[in-house]
Amino acid sequence: MLTESIKTHVVGIDIAEEETSYAIVDVRGNILAKDSFPLNDFATMNDVATHLCERVVTLAENTCGYENVRSVGLCARCANTINGCIEEAPNSRWKGRMPIAAMMRDQLGLAVAIGNVGYIRALGEHSYGCAHGMNNFVIITMSVGIGSCLFMNGHVHLGTNGFAGEVGHTCVVEDGRECGCGQKGCLEAYCASKGIVETARKLLEKSDAPSLMRGRDDLSPSLIVKCCEQGDELAIETYRKTGNILGIGLANLASVINPEGIILTGGLSRAGKWLLEPTNEAFEAHVFHNVQGRTKILTSTLSDVERDILGASALAWQVKEYSLFK
Repeated sequence: MLTESIKTHVVGIDIAEEETSYAIVDVRGNILAKDSFPLNDFATMNDVATHLCERVVTLAENTCGYENVRSVGLCARCANTINGCIEEAPNSRWKGRMPIAAMMRDQLGLAVAIGNVGYIRALGEHSYGCAHGMNNFVIITMSVGIGSCLFMNGHVHLGTNGFAGEVGHTCVVEDGRECGCGQKGCLEAYCASKGIVETARKLLEKSDAPSLMRGRDDLSPSLIVKCCEQGDELAIETYRKTGNILGIGLANLASVINPEGIILTGGLSRAGKWLLEPTNEAFEAHVFHNVQGRTKILTSTLSDVERDILGASALAWQVKEYSLFK
């Protein structure tokens, strides 16, 4: 079959907790145009999809011409690549199974592929970040939740139903804290944003030691880091406990799959030495001895929005081309 040309642009989309970002990306990975909008005003995911499609068409027309867009890749929390749905995202205001890929394909007339945050970040890090050249690595996303993705033998490992690698929902404390997923003792309940703040509050309750964290209604992981930097012992202990649990969780995972590297992403990964040093110490103390000293624990150098858009665009290139306009 003789073909005169191929389409050289895709759309990368990141539906985050509070904002959706989208961009036109060319075949070399250059972001040509980017925009975003808040999610607060939308009652349903269908409303989000409709508004997003309208904005994508406008951006494409003004950037490269809509007829030159090949496909769309989308990053979303609890997105299932196999069935194209967002499914029961525990930290989302929208519940249930939402067929976002089908919604957008019907409105855009283009192929739409979706992936969860871990999957998309694995593609972004492998193509443009610190996992470049690695064939076996793990992405850990630390934010409101704990997401993850297994990249094995050069490919993302999805599992039977598309949910492989959910290390955030593995049990690290028997009958422990309740997690957003409904289970108890999950890694996410201790190492995501709410979990870190809860650890700090429990330490404050059990101790009468002075602390910069006391009486703060705005206590957050980033504020706790600032307290650490000022020598606050309870703040430092908060991240020591968090890092210890995270290190054990990662050691269990590494002992099973033996990755080259574990890459930490998300806002919480920027806690620096306060989190990384106890995490590495616990990891090396608990990982299988034949893996000790052989697995790199790295912090991503890419911004989350840039990586997620580029990762989503990489997924867009992988999906089989489809268009209503041919």
